[in-house]
Amino acid sequence: MANHLTDFDMSEYLDSEEAIAEYISQVLEDGDQDELLRAVGYIAKAKGMTQISKETGLGRESLYKTFQEGAEPKFSTVMKVMKAIGLNLHADPINGAIQPKIAHA
Repeated sequence: MANHLTDFDMSEYLDSEEAIAEYISQVLEDGDQDELLRAVGYIAKAKGMTQISKETGLGRESLYKTFQEGAEPKFSTVMKVMKAIGLNLHADPINGAIQPKIAHA
């Protein structure tokens, strides 16, 4: 009997807010733009592209294309989708990397 491999679909495993938060946190920590776009697409798919489409005003087909490999969506589009899937971005300083400018009198 031949072995049959099935395609892996990350969206099938994003079944809780905790799983989604952990997944996106790991992707953001790695800092890979393409992986971030894929992650947002997987989360949108897990939440339901029809619902995301309604909330963002973007077409379903357009959303799928936005997050396919090689796409270069606008930042504003990514932010609309992130808001619709219930995620906010925030920044934390990296171990003293941000030094305040001190004015000398």
